[in-house]
Amino acid sequence: MNTTTQKIPKRRWGIGALLGAGVLINYIDRIGLSVAAPQIKELFQLSPIQLGLLFSAFAWSYAILQIPVGMVLDRFGPTRVGRWGAFLWGVASTVTAFSSGFAGIFIARILLGVAEAPAFPVSSKATGYWFPRNERGLATAIFDAAAKFSNVIGVPLIAVTIVSLGWRWGFGITAVLSFIYFIAFFCIYRDPSADTKLSKVEYDYIVQGGAAPEGASDTGALNMLGYLLTQSKVWGLTIGFAAYGYSFYLFLTWLPGYLVQTMHMSILKSAGFAAIPWAFATVTDLFVGGWLIDHMVKRGRDESTVRKGVLIVGMLFGLAVFGATQTTDPVWAIFWISIALGGLASAAPVGWSLPSLIAPKGGAGTIGGIMNFVNNLMGAAAPIVTGFIVGATNSFSNAFFVAGFILLIGIISFIFVLGKIEPIPDPLPAGAPAPLL
Repeated sequence: MNTTTQKIPKRRWGIGALLGAGVLINYIDRIGLSVAAPQIKELFQLSPIQLGLLFSAFAWSYAILQIPVGMVLDRFGPTRVGRWGAFLWGVASTVTAFSSGFAGIFIARILLGVAEAPAFPVSSKATGYWFPRNERGLATAIFDAAAKFSNVIGVPLIAVTIVSLGWRWGFGITAVLSFIYFIAFFCIYRDPSADTKLSKVEYDYIVQGGAAPEGASDTGALNMLGYLLTQSKVWGLTIGFAAYGYSFYLFLTWLPGYLVQTMHMSILKSAGFAAIPWAFATVTDLFVGGWLIDHMVKRGRDESTVRKGVLIVGMLFGLAVFGATQTTDPVWAIFWISIALGGLASAAPVGWSLPSLIAPKGGAGTIGGIMNFVNNLMGAAAPIVTGFIVGATNSFSNAFFVAGFILLIGIISFIFVLGKIEPIPDPLPAGAPAPLL
């Protein structure tokens, strides 16, 4: 078996790397405003309320469009939707770079949310097309880990550019990166059946290994959405992944502030310490959520048991955030947060692999949209709830306890509601008569 595997070409891994590069650039686009905010606020004399609106503008359009984008993705496929999305990333960054005030930047951020709404669903669906089930873990981890790694390299890249050349050049850099990725995606990405550079040997290996079937469902977009909303597997995945999202966004938005307020660090020192958990999360994402799962599945372990095991154990490790509430030593605080974020990161690629693993034909994009819509609602709630708790108690302890409680709900959902990781039966085609009982 190993000999046969070694003879199979590796074009699919080039596609996986392409998708990972896209998510990396996607997240660098998102964080640019946070880095540039001090210069923009001073130049345009923005109030804290205006700055808050700019920070939130991306999330509004991004979250609202998740389900519609998933339906469009299932109708038109990753090739067309991915191209338009990548092109619009560059347009949004360009508009930001040339904006002359609050209104221009606000519109650009809404446009960026529209453009990037398909990014993760496209990567998830394309990975389902391109990879057999026993390689889906690492393939998904490549693009999911890129989101974590963006926090390690993206902030320094944009910060150096802005300090050296000014805030407009920070967005200019992200625009250039986005357009380069658009050209690369346009020239390289095709669905497997349409890729002339994909050998028949590799294509057969992908299809026979359980790749998601290409093409749209015969059910119709709205009927598919209605059907999926009645499936317990979809809700088990959605609730569990939303619990992950709450803690992920808590760390993403509040970790530097926690280190400054509770551990009494300088802003610069907190930035250096905050990079440590994200670097650790990148490693666990790739190794545990990716390679280890595929390794165990290839060795004959039950696929559903392995994936659910990593999901649940990863979420349990997320509870290590409680340890950070019991120390005032920054080294120990980073240790516990690294364990928590590393556990969550190992579970994340499993979550993103599930839409293509459980979806009926033509439904992976819609499931990904449902899942990511609720995930981003929790992502929007996490910084607000945390801010309220910290403001009322002047402590992060209760905020971390809330995150831990939500993680427990997610673990219960994964165990009892998601069920076995297997495809949901296809719905009846639109207009088909109901079966006789």
